[in-house]
Amino acid sequence: MMYAADVLALIAEHRGDAIVISGRGGRHWMAISDTVMDLPLGDPAMGGHAGFGLGLALAQPDRRVILFDSEGDILMSLGQLPTIAEQAPANFYHFVLDNEVYATTGGQPVPNAGKVDYAAVAKASGYPSAYGFDRLESVKQALPRIMAAPGPVFVALKVAPEVENTPIGQRVKWRKRGADLVVADLRAALGVG
Repeated sequence: MMYAADVLALIAEHRGDAIVISGRGGRHWMAISDTVMDLPLGDPAMGGHAGFGLGLALAQPDRRVILFDSEGDILMSLGQLPTIAEQAPANFYHFVLDNEVYATTGGQPVPNAGKVDYAAVAKASGYPSAYGFDRLESVKQALPRIMAAPGPVFVALKVAPEVENTPIGQRVKWRKRGADLVVADLRAALGVG
């Protein structure tokens, strides 16, 4: 099993100029990256990250879009997988951090934790490329090939649970900038008004 921070640091080496949606792995991503092309969307309703990522990939077809999703998000909105596969954005790279728990709400196990093969679910939903990893060395070897392939690509990453037991309303925000500044920076970087 891997630690989210380690696998995200490895992916950072291959991100290039991709737009990154940090999702529920966001606190780790924001600790290693400081670019206006990162969207720290940790707070939307569970299941919403994949739809947002799809929309962004379709709206920006000349930019790679990387999403760090969670298995809890996937389970909350399984319909996103066949929709993404049908739309087939060639610039979309969908990484799922599977820690087998709802870490942001106290560590409750996700349904059928440890038994669901998310890469197989994505493949059965129509993703042309889907991978699953539980060792950092395997990710390191495959990542150049994965990031060079056309999307949509799905990558399930088995990571250790890091549970946040503090009640949600009392947690310290990990965002470096507010959503309004992130959107303004993204618009400026993309040259849209």
